[in-house]
Amino acid sequence: MSSSDTPVVLITGGGAGIGRAAARRFAAQGARVIITGRRQAALEAAAADHPAIGFVVADAGQPADAERTVQTVIDRQGRLDVLVNNAGAGAILPLADATAERIREIFDVNVVGPSLLTRAALPHLKRTRGHIVNVSSTFGHKAAPALSHYAGSKAALELMTKCWALEFAPDGIRVNAIAAGPTDTDFLTERMQLSEAQAEAVREHERARIPLARRGSPDDVAAWIVTLASSAGAWVTGQVITVDGGLDAT
Repeated sequence: MSSSDTPVVLITGGGAGIGRAAARRFAAQGARVIITGRRQAALEAAAADHPAIGFVVADAGQPADAERTVQTVIDRQGRLDVLVNNAGAGAILPLADATAERIREIFDVNVVGPSLLTRAALPHLKRTRGHIVNVSSTFGHKAAPALSHYAGSKAALELMTKCWALEFAPDGIRVNAIAAGPTDTDFLTERMQLSEAQAEAVREHERARIPLARRGSPDDVAAWIVTLASSAGAWVTGQVITVDGGLDAT
């Protein structure tokens, strides 16, 4: 396979956790991978995992970054085959504490960001008959107290997945989502902005509720992202696959 035929994968939020694990898996299978995120040091560390991983510093919640990110990928690699909308924002946010700014921050990253990035990527994905994988959450379809805006944003992403699958099917583009359960990443401390003690209390609560009695690893989720974007998923579109140790069944 020549370099011009090598698949190119763009992963948002690729500096850590699920995005970083997915980048390693795609690169190990021969793809060229571009990861994005806001923290350059984290992106540099993730890119050091494999010579086929590069990065772009970009904020998934900033509209101006969408076109710039996709254009950078095309300028560097000449094509785009897979888009993974992995970057996410969330908060344990009781309605009594919600403000317009905090609600907007969640929806900017989880709904507006994937929408604008996918729009920018669409012409290039049409050329390659590419794939889109959105990363949602068990709580995109499972209610929980104090998670209404995070859960609502992920519910929106899941329904957008199904709508886009129908909209893009005539172009040969498949669109699916992975609804990830509680996973051992920095989500609780970095994105949910909990203290380490608060985060550990949440982890203990989650482990007690998950039928398989453990939180997921980033690789548990990344394996399904890569599978959906591969030939193994060639007849799968418009689906939300929950990977959460059985939590959704409780």
